[in-house]
Amino acid sequence: MKTQPGQLPQLLKKGLAPVYLISGDEPLLVQECCDQVRKAARDAGYQDRLTYHADHQLDWNSVADECNAMSLFAEKRRIEIHLPTGKLGDGRKVLEQILQAPPEDVILLLISARLDAAETKRKWYKDLQKTGVHVPVWPVEADKFANWLQQRASNQGLSLTRGALGMLAERLEGNLLAASQELDRLTLLTNGKTIDEETVEQAVQDSARFNGFELVTELLTGKAGHASRIIGVLQQEGENPLGLLSVLVRDLNMIIELKTALPPGDNPSGFLKKRGVFQPRRASAIQQAARRLTLPRLNQALALCSQTDRAAKGFDDLTPWHYLRDLSILLAATRNG
Repeated sequence: MKTQPGQLPQLLKKGLAPVYLISGDEPLLVQECCDQVRKAARDAGYQDRLTYHADHQLDWNSVADECNAMSLFAEKRRIEIHLPTGKLGDGRKVLEQILQAPPEDVILLLISARLDAAETKRKWYKDLQKTGVHVPVWPVEADKFANWLQQRASNQGLSLTRGALGMLAERLEGNLLAASQELDRLTLLTNGKTIDEETVEQAVQDSARFNGFELVTELLTGKAGHASRIIGVLQQEGENPLGLLSVLVRDLNMIIELKTALPPGDNPSGFLKKRGVFQPRRASAIQQAARRLTLPRLNQALALCSQTDRAAKGFDDLTPWHYLRDLSILLAATRNG
């Protein structure tokens, strides 16, 4: 069956399915849905956890063996498989076999990028719909971000004035991970007091002099030197790179769309506003990158973003900051570079 993120908690209270698929391109919401499944599984006695990453090195037969093997001491297990591309490839037949007779002592959690239409027509997905639960996670639309922010603040016991809400919404620009972090900070700093514009100005300060949004802008405008300095500061401060990475991937895809889908003569400003880009500096950076960067280089940048994501999640020997520095060099190229 398919369910929405908001319906997942109630569904978990009714009992656990043998397999869950959480898919989408919004890291925070995907993570929170996965955490709900993990907690419900732990509470039900599924304490052991095995994690796989579905890259070209994964041996899917080992996944099948783990699902079919009796665990030591009859302990229940959670098996998590990350699908960064949203495709199973060689794993389709293995998953089809598992779904035909799901093991009683295993909860399978598939964590995936957004599925394309072709993947949802395959046999494994149809089998999953009958046996398990699919939770598709969609990005919060630009015109609904302020409402999402207000609801999340309310859930954390925060009271925001209309001016404070507007200021936060403008500065966070739809970045849900950054929004969650800022609300956590405000919860600690304000101690239950109503948050007004002055409080936001003092507490947030555009996430300080060096921040993830500034880094994305510098990367898109090709300022490799300044971008490298920001990367160094963020690394020293222990910043989570996943938030800025989600913004960068979103903007790179928007640049590709701007280059390929915008009819000649159409106004790029209107195109960007329809997609929630209202800040002049960000719009300028996106338009500049669209003029300067070729499609092959933009696709290279997306591939590097994928490597950065893997490194941030511990699936690479190098740090995510290493790949971000490579990105700053790649995106500094001229149109002929």
